[in-house]
Amino acid sequence: MKAKSPNAIDVYVGGRLRLRRKVLGLSQCSLADALGITFQQVQKYEKGMNRIGASRLQRIAEILKVPVGFFFENNASASPDVEPRRETDDVTLFMTSKEGVALSRAFLAIEDPNVRQKLLALTRSLGSANPVENHRDSSSQIEPERG
Repeated sequence: MKAKSPNAIDVYVGGRLRLRRKVLGLSQCSLADALGITFQQVQKYEKGMNRIGASRLQRIAEILKVPVGFFFENNASASPDVEPRRETDDVTLFMTSKEGVALSRAFLAIEDPNVRQKLLALTRSLGSANPVENHRDSSSQIEPERG
């Protein structure tokens, strides 16, 4: 018998859960402890393997300090047949990576708006020479510089 694949909406909600948890710097264990469940259950929620019930989602939203609607943002479709936008997937993947969280925190620590704008311009110029689409097929790990 073939294993049932996760529902697209459950996967999306789980990804949003993981994104917010990582942005706050919470471990799966600390979130699990606050919810009174195992960290394995949090893993299953984040992968979309287990569906999150309404009352548990409300509690997760309280712990992560977001409205319940946060878990459905950018997913305009309530239909599991329609995939979330590719740009949203890219942002979610980036923001749930260790590098994405670190870069976001470092950027937010820059108080001077002019420095932020210059950094954004630099990042855009570097990115235009090497678009995200080219990185989809390559390793998701950032290789250390050799030299």
